[in-house]
Amino acid sequence: MSDPTTARPPVPTPSPTTLAARNAVALTFFLNGLLFATWVSRIPEARRSLGLDNGQLGLLLLAIAAGSLLSMPTSGALISRLGTTPVVRAAGLASLVGLVVAALAIWAGSVPLAAVGLFAYGIGTGVWDVAMNVEGAAVEQHLGRTVMPRFHAAFSFGTVLGSAVGAVAVAAGVPALGHLPVLAVLAVAVLLVCTQAFLPDEVVGAEEDEGPRPSSWSAWTEPRTLLIGLMVLALALTEGTANDWLALALVDGYDVPEWVGVAGFALFVTAMTAGRLGGPVLLDRFGRVPVLWATMAAAGGGVLLIVLGQSLVVVALGVVLWGLGASLGFPVGMSAAADDPKRAAARVSVVSTIGYAAFLSGPPLIGFVADHVGTLDALLVVAVVLVPSALVVPAARARR
Repeated sequence: MSDPTTARPPVPTPSPTTLAARNAVALTFFLNGLLFATWVSRIPEARRSLGLDNGQLGLLLLAIAAGSLLSMPTSGALISRLGTTPVVRAAGLASLVGLVVAALAIWAGSVPLAAVGLFAYGIGTGVWDVAMNVEGAAVEQHLGRTVMPRFHAAFSFGTVLGSAVGAVAVAAGVPALGHLPVLAVLAVAVLLVCTQAFLPDEVVGAEEDEGPRPSSWSAWTEPRTLLIGLMVLALALTEGTANDWLALALVDGYDVPEWVGVAGFALFVTAMTAGRLGGPVLLDRFGRVPVLWATMAAAGGGVLLIVLGQSLVVVALGVVLWGLGASLGFPVGMSAAADDPKRAAARVSVVSTIGYAAFLSGPPLIGFVADHVGTLDALLVVAVVLVPSALVVPAARARR
């Protein structure tokens, strides 16, 4: 039986404040995706300029995941204390600093400096991710209908633009130092303005007075929250592997120019965007569990086509299937964690932290495998991980 998520009683027309907050949250997701894809488009240059092999590159990318993973567990408590608006702004500034330092490191050929910059970026983008999902959950509750996948679609639109601009910049020979800092400054400047339209922080964090408020850390003891986190971990690995390794796999496996590899990543994020735009229709009709199972099957099949297809047409089809399959895992996980708005900040923080463990373990794991079997064949790790992860999907079933 399906678990429809939008069978709710009629709600009043949203207020102008709520609609403005909805638009601001969508733009915040967009900017986060724009900066992320801007960095991803420079990974091949980073590998070349820093003189790294695949395993060493994986360890360098670990700096982003480490920064995020160390900062995310405290994000829920930080948001509860300060509110989402100042937390998102501070996180955006940290992301800006990190990307500027990373660009300088690529220019100077300094691996330690690159690790410092990516660690700072990891802290910024990790806290930014939790805070914007908490704000998105609050807006979703005020609207009275499901919109979280559309917010994540806005993130994907950002990655589409970021990867497209990145592909053009790489093809035109623009170095990272002339690309990353410019995009980062523009994005964070817009972020500081648009967050003025967020819901008042006392509304986002409002809870009914039902006795002492549970500690934010108590969410780590909730079985359902932990199972949702494990599901998101597997699906984050599915998405993150493409982010970090798809372009390189196409370059190494099919001997295509770097810009073609970046264009392949652009195709992936385009397909993922389409999945997030159309996903709410499927979720409303069939429910979270069957839709997630279907997307897992699509992602696994897409990886197989990329690795075994040989023909670029077949590979492109695989990229599209992988993008569609990776589209709903993270947003559905965030919605499931935020089913109860009174505990949304703490639970989103937990699920995000567990999910980002995939970004901690994924890059070195894929890099290690790539050094032994090749970058292209290493993508098969994704198809293998998706099989057992399907068992925990029922934890995401909607709660009334």
